[in-house]
Amino acid sequence: MLGVYTFWDAIWTMIIFFAWVMFITWVILLMIDNFRRSDHSGWSKALWALFTIFLPIIGAFSYTIARPSTAGDYSYDSGAGYASGQPTAAMAYSRGTEIAPGEDTVRLSVYGEYELVR
Repeated sequence: MLGVYTFWDAIWTMIIFFAWVMFITWVILLMIDNFRRSDHSGWSKALWALFTIFLPIIGAFSYTIARPSTAGDYSYDSGAGYASGQPTAAMAYSRGTEIAPGEDTVRLSVYGEYELVR
């Protein structure tokens, strides 16, 4: 058996295995996205889930094409306070200090940069 299984057969096996892992990951992420959506009723979520489970290739492609352009904005906090560079109340609480309204301007003018972590 090992004499017939060449190097390129092993490479092809790894490519096929990786493709299956990618496909299964894609279907799982679509299921997560489906159940996070707030614009669908329970029945439509169930029908999309059944369609994706029983006809995975057709279901995954059709769900990916049919989903809205605002995918991923499903009512959870994305941490915009950290991305904007502004300190949040949780950061001030963890340092044990209160941030005055003009303190960030003073830090910026004195130090030349904004310090989030000391």
